Amino acid sequence: MRGAVLKDILRAGLAALGAFLFYSLLGRVGPSVLFLFNAFAIVVVTFSVGRDEIFGAALGAICGLVQDSFSLGVFGVAGLTKTLLGFWTGFISRRMDVSSFSRQTVFLFVMSGLELAAWVLLSTVVLGGRVNIRHGLLILQPAVTALLGSAILTINRRSRARRS
Repeated sequence: MRGAVLKDILRAGLAALGAFLFYSLLGRVGPSVLFLFNAFAIVVVTFSVGRDEIFGAALGAICGLVQDSFSLGVFGVAGLTKTLLGFWTGFISRRMDVSSFSRQTVFLFVMSGLELAAWVLLSTVVLGGRVNIRHGLLILQPAVTALLGSAILTINRRSRARRS
């Protein structure tokens, strides 16, 4: 049991590092693509569905704070929303069946949409102004994040089944 937890922590750390590198490199090449999907949210939902709400909340806090380091906004807004995303994704996925691709996609779309709405609300309140939706790309973010997250979860599930 202990080895599985350490293995998941290592995998989550590597996935978060991958999201960090993605943001670092793609932010220089095509910054508008960063608004199309949220790599840190994909990491959080992927591991939250596979583990539990505590793991998801802790990973969400870490990924959110790293994501905040890329923004010019208030530090902690993405940290809070990713913490909530990780907790609720882990909590709800333990209580309902989200194993099929279509259910995962709908579930992740709803969770990503709620996380984005919370981020927009908090950003608007804290910054006291409007949030730039980047020519509509930010509105597409929950759908693209849900599709990519579902694809990753399906690939992970199939590769685990082959190893067993």
